[in-house]
Amino acid sequence: MVSAIQNRTLPSHVVTNDDASIDSGHNRLLQLGYKQELKRDLSVVSNFALSFSIISVLTGITTLYNTGLNFGGPVSMQYGWFLASAFTMLVALSMAEICSAYPTSGGLYYWSAKLAGPKRAPFASWITGWFNIIGLWAGTTSVDFSLAQLIQVIILLSTGGKNGGGYVASKYVVLAFHGGILLLHGIINSLPIYVLSFLGQLGAIWNVLGVFVLMILIPSVATERASAKFVFTHFNADNGNEINSRPYMFLLGLLMSQYTLSGYDASAHMTEETKGADRNGPKGIISAVGISIIVGWGYIVGITFAVTDIPYLLSENNDAGGYAIAEIFYQSFKRRYGNGIGGIICLAIVAVAIFFCGMGTITSNSRMAYAFSRDGAMPFSSLWHKVNKQDVPIYAVWLSVFMSFCMALTSLGSIVAFQAMVSIAVIGLYIAYALPIFFRVTLARKHFVAGPFNLGRYGIIIGLVAVIWVVIISILFSLPVSYPITIETLNYTPVALGCFIILVVSYWLISGRHWFKGPITNLEK
Repeated sequence: MVSAIQNRTLPSHVVTNDDASIDSGHNRLLQLGYKQELKRDLSVVSNFALSFSIISVLTGITTLYNTGLNFGGPVSMQYGWFLASAFTMLVALSMAEICSAYPTSGGLYYWSAKLAGPKRAPFASWITGWFNIIGLWAGTTSVDFSLAQLIQVIILLSTGGKNGGGYVASKYVVLAFHGGILLLHGIINSLPIYVLSFLGQLGAIWNVLGVFVLMILIPSVATERASAKFVFTHFNADNGNEINSRPYMFLLGLLMSQYTLSGYDASAHMTEETKGADRNGPKGIISAVGISIIVGWGYIVGITFAVTDIPYLLSENNDAGGYAIAEIFYQSFKRRYGNGIGGIICLAIVAVAIFFCGMGTITSNSRMAYAFSRDGAMPFSSLWHKVNKQDVPIYAVWLSVFMSFCMALTSLGSIVAFQAMVSIAVIGLYIAYALPIFFRVTLARKHFVAGPFNLGRYGIIIGLVAVIWVVIISILFSLPVSYPITIETLNYTPVALGCFIILVVSYWLISGRHWFKGPITNLEK
């Protein structure tokens, strides 16, 4: 018992003789006060694969390619990608450093509690945890709903296209598709972790190969191609949204890049199931972001070479009903071969990638809900942190499915209100990313004990820049995207986010502060 108490004060890379046979991540988990309840079967490759599949450049870029084309076009997509990528890597590096010191499923909210200090720990972990879990739920909602929309477009094109009498699914049918996809993801995530590990690796391979196939195939098949000058220098200022400022348009176009480059906190949430997590968790975060940056840029360049008429691609009167990438794929094959079957197959490649992405987000969501409820932060916590015989937090899995379906119900009222989910996913997640980094570079500046992966003397400056970037994008994605502002064009992101903050803080003041003490150990349970 004395040895165990002493171990908890040691840095994560120190393993005592008593624990020499224990995995370093397992040993560090014991030091932090938690017993091993989840099965530690994931390798560094599996950990990376999950985050890479969730980032999924095929998902993010395809889903928001219209946004990139509309706000700045090729210039905002090319150079906005590098701008967002550079700052995202700084955020990832800071998170990786903290993950190495605290490799637990709780991830961000646990980090905030440890770094904010004993007095501030309860509220710091409370606010971080709720931002994280809402961001994750919104992320799953947007990913699976985007897959439902893509399936609707595939059906539309397969039945003749919008101009050929193709079937246009109603909003109720799209919502039903969304529900069916969530159901499949819930069933898959109820399986043992080794199955998810295999599927995660398969998803990563599919994303990489899919990008390389599409970035080469589409411009090769297209009978008309854009010039290099167009791809790298053309700025689309004709967006039809009454926005005349080019810098403003460029900044709005960043949403495509920043939305794509999110979700890599999955590597942190899976650390209690990862071997050598104090080393491999950080590797998963950094490698997932780094490889996504390279692969994503290739995808943007390749597809943009097939862009020749931006207004037509964005028009609701084209065969794909205004879904730009779908129209690019479809027309590229139709003009060369007389039919668009090849384009539909290419869209199916993207759809499978999005399916893997949504599957991974449920995995990440459930581990976050499991850890947050393990510390008593959620209503009915005793239920959500239970694990089944396969060591899977089964109730947390289905909670994530249910919440993501409920969030999608907003699409029945207003698709504009639903689109705020995309921004909420980005802002909610990045605020959760930034809070522990902020505490690391301020309150914990002098007493932070780094793990095996650390940034050394550059940790403070990298962390500060990362926090500033999150503040900037949080403001940016809350700004109007169309003028004049009406009930149909209002950006509902700040409204939804404001309501969420009021709800969470009120819950804290009325109830949470009386009983929530932050992360609690469970070695004695």
